Amino acid sequence: MRTLVMFHPDCLEHLPGPGHPESPERLHVVMRALWEPEFAGLAWREAPRGSREQLLLVHDADYVDTVAAMAPLQGKAVLDGGDTVMSRGSWDAVMCCVGAACAGVDAVLAGEADNVFCATRPCGHHAEPDRAMGFCIFNQVAIAARHALHAHGLARVAVIDFDVHHGNGTQAAFHAEPRLFFGSSHQSPLYPGTGAASEHGGSNNIVNVPLPPGCGSQAFRNSVAMRLLPALRAFAPELILVSAGFDAHRLDPLAQMELDDEDFGWITREVMAIAADVCGGRIVSVLEGGYSGTGLAGGCAAHVRALMGR
Repeated sequence: MRTLVMFHPDCLEHLPGPGHPESPERLHVVMRALWEPEFAGLAWREAPRGSREQLLLVHDADYVDTVAAMAPLQGKAVLDGGDTVMSRGSWDAVMCCVGAACAGVDAVLAGEADNVFCATRPCGHHAEPDRAMGFCIFNQVAIAARHALHAHGLARVAVIDFDVHHGNGTQAAFHAEPRLFFGSSHQSPLYPGTGAASEHGGSNNIVNVPLPPGCGSQAFRNSVAMRLLPALRAFAPELILVSAGFDAHRLDPLAQMELDDEDFGWITREVMAIAADVCGGRIVSVLEGGYSGTGLAGGCAAHVRALMGR
């Protein structure tokens, strides 16, 4: 497998402040894991910056302009009741997140890589079209999905989200678009309180798999295998995007799903098997949550190892 990693050092310059879970150390942890000798076969590429036009594929113009105007030259700007904070480097960081995800789509559709992992931060899947939420400013995975439709003319694009928190922003962006599929496994009850199994989208294009705290590996695998994966296969996407959050790990301090490293490898291989059958193996994965250093490193390594075909 030819796996490409998209990265930009500006993603380290988003500084929410001391004690905030979405810290630059998260990305340092990921980078150290992927610099281990076993990952020497990865290709690396510096991510470009995204454009206003790409942002407008998902986000309202007024919201984009408000965020741009609030980007501070010093100090902090609070977008979401204290959870979602911008520092001086945040605008460049989030634009690199958007650029990485869209460039990842371009790369796999051009045949430059079999799959792509975007090692970027901050995360994005909670950001709705008109507001920031849950550490997320712009929704890079939703933007990349619409980029695949608009820039490449694809007819069906899917997002699979295995972050422990429901990707409410991606669901909101996809709700009325039958060309887009969103499938999520997540802990419930938990922030943001969305993602009930009864939420199907405007075109029956949403599949939510809520799981209770403490569910563990077997319940996770059984539920995903019975409900999420068959729906993904039936949708037959031409491209699969992954919101790759590792906060369902048993070591994570913000949730209690109790998964192990290899659960992330398992779901990655399952999605890859479907991708091999329906879309030539084309996958773009975007880093979302994960707030235990050890859990994030182990889960992410298992995910990328699987992307590499190992």
